[in-house]
Amino acid sequence: MTTTQNIIISIVEGLTEFLPISSTAHMRFANPLVGVDGEAPFTRLFEVVIQLAAILAVVALYWKKFVNFRSIGFYTRLAVAVVPALVAGVLLKKYIDSALGNLTAIACIMIGGGVVLLFIDRFFAKNGIDKEEKITNKSAFMIGCFQVLSVLLPGLSRSAATIIGGMTQKLTRSLAAEFSFFLAVPTMLAASVKSFYDVYKEHPEVLAKDNMLDLLLGSGISFVVALLAIRLFIGFVKKFGFRIWGVYRIIIGIVMLILLAKGVVA
Repeated sequence: MTTTQNIIISIVEGLTEFLPISSTAHMRFANPLVGVDGEAPFTRLFEVVIQLAAILAVVALYWKKFVNFRSIGFYTRLAVAVVPALVAGVLLKKYIDSALGNLTAIACIMIGGGVVLLFIDRFFAKNGIDKEEKITNKSAFMIGCFQVLSVLLPGLSRSAATIIGGMTQKLTRSLAAEFSFFLAVPTMLAASVKSFYDVYKEHPEVLAKDNMLDLLLGSGISFVVALLAIRLFIGFVKKFGFRIWGVYRIIIGIVMLILLAKGVVA
């Protein structure tokens, strides 16, 4: 992996991990477009590491939430919400691995998710729950069930699924986005650790000294870009809602289908 490829992939990860536009879809298409073999052992490890770096951006921004150990309710809600995705991940691993290889389906799901985001602000315009402390354990579990949809449908976006789930539970759009960020920490941490272990077990050579600089560079870029993306996203959502992200998803999904049809990616 060249330095230029490293920078591009890390920026893509940092930008898309927490936005409702599917980091999976972007990474699956970005790799071949910049000449990176997405199935190479080091690439797989690299994606896991920069994803972990992006997750740390949430902890850095909301550190008071995560270090307030007296807030048992916060940790309880996250624990309840993360269970459905963990169970689905364990039971459906073979299906998930297969689905990740279907780029046409991913592109179509990108478009379908975009159509939903076009109308979500109108559907839930009267939502009034605006504080995390008001989220019940039942609502947290329901949001976690929506997160399972992103496991079953690569390209839907974990962020989009949990934001939509939050809004069905009467959360305001900004709180739905924030809770999606919080839920990303245990969910993606568990998934990343498992992926890291799987790659290392099969290919321990990927942690060779020569690769460490690439991992450090990518992690730093992903962390900083994710910080900026989260900050800007919350402010943007409060002002403008989700419609623009729906339009973006539809356009990118169509572009992906064109690239597939022309054989630019396969």
